[in-house]
Amino acid sequence: MLLALEQVSKSYSTGEGPLAVLRGVSMSLDAGESLALTGESGSGKSTLLHLAGGLDRPDGGAVLFGGRDIAGLGEADLAAFRRESVGLVFQQFNLIPSLDAGANLAFQARLAGRHDAEWCARLAERLGLSKLLGRYPEQLSGGQQQRVAIGRALAGRPRLILADEPTGNLDEVTGDAVLDLMLALTAETGAALLMVTHSARLAGRLGRRLNLAGGMLT
Repeated sequence: MLLALEQVSKSYSTGEGPLAVLRGVSMSLDAGESLALTGESGSGKSTLLHLAGGLDRPDGGAVLFGGRDIAGLGEADLAAFRRESVGLVFQQFNLIPSLDAGANLAFQARLAGRHDAEWCARLAERLGLSKLLGRYPEQLSGGQQQRVAIGRALAGRPRLILADEPTGNLDEVTGDAVLDLMLALTAETGAALLMVTHSARLAGRLGRRLNLAGGMLT
């Protein structure tokens, strides 16, 4: 078991008092497994994803990665965990405008001290980016930018890929192609994939699916 959430709860303060988003959520994800997380807008899918990636802390419960509770880590150790163990792909591509595609693709791996030029070149080829590495984000289509973002997430060979509506800004054909690449590459690296999506069709392409409603998983 790579990732496990055990009785995790999370609330946010509002003008009308605390709003419970997650109510004792438990789930697990094995290395190499792909899991789709579905649910209505505002159901807490992104919150769960952020907790799994150490981007936020739960109010209660444990977030275990390789048996270690990351919720109890200090800020420096938590930052190291995010750099070394997690790859993130968001709906917004979040590329750095001042860096070309090649530098964007290698950015996370360099931060983690794991840059491998040969692996980055292989990723670029698999993603159809080899001839586009000198271009800047504004010179790329949406699908091309998202492929750079996927390459960036995988360049450091993290054990866990977290994807939040990764095809939400793409048309269906481009989105399907991008998902094909992400599934193939995560399978090749042995990374686990946890993907938030509103699409039952896309969710059906992953190995397993959970639905979040009323702060609980079904």
